[in-house]
Amino acid sequence: MRSREGSARLRSLLFFLLLLLQSVTSLNVCTSGSASSCEECLLIHQIVLHPSQCSVCFPLQESGRPRTLVSRCDLTRNLLKQGCEPHFIENPRSSSTVLKNKPLSSKGSWPTQYDVIQIMPQKLSLSLRPGDQTSFEVQVRQVEDYPVDLYYLMDLSLSMKDDLDTIRNLGTKLAEEMKKLTSNFRLGFGSFVDKNIAPFSYTAPKYQTNPCNGYKLFPNCVPSFGFRHILSLTDKVDRFNEEVQKQMVSRNRDAPEGGFDAILQAAVCKERIGWRKEAFHLLVFATDDVPHLALDGRLAGLVEPHDGQCHLDEKNEYSASTRMDYPSLALLGEKLAENNIYLIFAVTKRLYVIYKNFTALIPGTTVEILDLDSKNIIQLIVNAYNNIRSKVELTVWDHPEDISLSFTATCQDGRPLPGLRKCADLKIGDTVSFNVSVEGRGCPPPGTSRSFTIRPVGFKDRLEVSISYRCDCGCTGLTQANSSRCSSAGTYSCGVCSCEPGYLGARCECPEDEASSQQAALCREAEGKQLCSGRGECSCNQCMCYESEFGKVYGAYCECDDFSCARHKGVLCSGHGECHCGECQCHTGYVGDNCYCSTETAACLARDGRMCSGRGSCVCGRCECTEPGAFGDTCEKCPTCPDACGTKRECIECRLFNSGRLADNQTCQRLCKDEIITVETLKTDDPGAVLCLYKTESDCVMKFTYSEHASGQSILTALKEPECGAAPDALTVLLAVVGSILLVGVALLAAWKLVITIHDWREFARFQSARSRARYEMASNPLYKQPISSHSMETMFNMHGKSYNGAVH
Repeated sequence: MRSREGSARLRSLLFFLLLLLQSVTSLNVCTSGSASSCEECLLIHQIVLHPSQCSVCFPLQESGRPRTLVSRCDLTRNLLKQGCEPHFIENPRSSSTVLKNKPLSSKGSWPTQYDVIQIMPQKLSLSLRPGDQTSFEVQVRQVEDYPVDLYYLMDLSLSMKDDLDTIRNLGTKLAEEMKKLTSNFRLGFGSFVDKNIAPFSYTAPKYQTNPCNGYKLFPNCVPSFGFRHILSLTDKVDRFNEEVQKQMVSRNRDAPEGGFDAILQAAVCKERIGWRKEAFHLLVFATDDVPHLALDGRLAGLVEPHDGQCHLDEKNEYSASTRMDYPSLALLGEKLAENNIYLIFAVTKRLYVIYKNFTALIPGTTVEILDLDSKNIIQLIVNAYNNIRSKVELTVWDHPEDISLSFTATCQDGRPLPGLRKCADLKIGDTVSFNVSVEGRGCPPPGTSRSFTIRPVGFKDRLEVSISYRCDCGCTGLTQANSSRCSSAGTYSCGVCSCEPGYLGARCECPEDEASSQQAALCREAEGKQLCSGRGECSCNQCMCYESEFGKVYGAYCECDDFSCARHKGVLCSGHGECHCGECQCHTGYVGDNCYCSTETAACLARDGRMCSGRGSCVCGRCECTEPGAFGDTCEKCPTCPDACGTKRECIECRLFNSGRLADNQTCQRLCKDEIITVETLKTDDPGAVLCLYKTESDCVMKFTYSEHASGQSILTALKEPECGAAPDALTVLLAVVGSILLVGVALLAAWKLVITIHDWREFARFQSARSRARYEMASNPLYKQPISSHSMETMFNMHGKSYNGAVH
């Protein structure tokens, strides 16, 4: 239930947004603006939802009533409808012209690297009309075997001593690895520590020549220095090894280093370092600590900001180290980009996050994790180089404030990515393209020139773009002072008369002092009504209609407009008609006050050829279902209708058994498109399904259920085979009859036996009762003697008499 309510709310929101979109796009800002000249009209541009541009029809109508400004500054299609000839319409558009377009190179090896082209085109010009867009395409390719200049900038503070020992033979090994990537490789070397001034370094007299004086772990080191350029870029890698082996570490007081001073000098001192214009520039920055940033110099009283210039003395040392503050991140990024230098931060693991944040603020930089002793420096440089060469990112230089740029990248997969100016995961030799859209937002003073440059990060190649503006109308050059078209009392320019003081009218034909109430009456549609219907001004006996942000106001008395007609859901004349003087003139096939009602009935025909499936009527091109429970575009769905089972039965017969009235294949496939699911056992416990049964020709029963899915699809679930009853077996019937008779006989005998047993038990009980009473009576009667007792005594006496008497004697 909640999901249904959420879907309903979402549909309502989308419907509201659609209405808002339609109402906004229906506004014509050309006619609703306040343009009083051709140039002002051209400066009006449509809102983003409407890509059309305002145009000007500059000739003044020679006969009849003069047109207002609304009819001259309008959309091109409206001006054509009003009868303006195409060659009288001013509608300049933005355009681009390619001036230099050398093809992209495929390789960059010597000696052709001076002519290597990695961006195309190289020069173009734009002609911009404010509010109008133009676009051009830029292609970029990372060529193979491109020359590489690598400058290794190393932290020589005391904590980097083990790293210095590791790189003493770096030049040879690095050159061997880089030869796998380029045949033209040069290597240079420089070092840094920090500003030799308190509180950054040890400045006491005893530390002047040896800052490590008294330090037991390493008692000897060289004095601190800001930056020292040691070896200019060279292809003689043995020189690199020699110079590195001469170096000794130094010692500074605080943990941060002066590395950003060194980076800036390495970037801007191009001649000293030896950067080649035609090479790929890599600056490797190796350190094990954080750098000092701008404003840190104030701790030593250095308040002068860095000027971004080269300050190397005759000893190739940074001479302004103790005079200027550290450079800012913004200045650093600007100078690196200006000199096409890729910066690689090679830092220890604990510093990775800090320097990773720097890469987000300094374009063209990457960060790699350096081992504590720099053992992985060669693989680090190779990985960073491959990572850099796998990306292409465009930057814009000298971007004018009055233009906007938007980019769409098309990378190696060929899919356009709006809003992106970067491609990654590239291979050397891949070509990527960028679509650049440019829009001007205003007109600079005449004679002003604009330009900007598009450059891939780290490339020497660039695209230079020059800009001109189209803010003037061609008809302005035909301006006539004291023109006869303006009754010789005004200036005619682009179809408009600018009247001299004291004259009125579209052609300046009416002196201002001749206006009277009698002449003003000619601007009333009838007595008692407002002048010009309250929507215009009476000027020289004619109504000059006001402009409206909703549309056009016109007519002899400004009584008509093209926006006061009936609407349907906020759309004027339902979008199926034109509004003329307050009434909708419907397009063919539509009727009604708001042109909403369609006269077409084709959409109401069901698949079986019946209008609304016989369950409704066709109203305005749509079915209105009258049968309770019916729904669907043609009322074709109705599980509860009396004929629902009968209608679906025909589809079951023809689809499953190829029988019935629709057995013809074409008819069955055309009319029966519902999904049919066959099952072994039919479940009838679904409350949303209707159980249908029918008897087949073979006296079997076919069962199926009919339901409507939430998506609107009809689903029929049917048994695979009809249910049929089997004939009874004769022997089984005989045995059943005999068994039944025997069972009944046994039951009767058991019942008879039970009755006899109960009767005998009752008789026995009465006998026992009578016997008990008889014993009581004999025992209680004194006259009664038991025979057996008397007889026994007498017999005993007679039998033993003799012996008894003899015993006495």
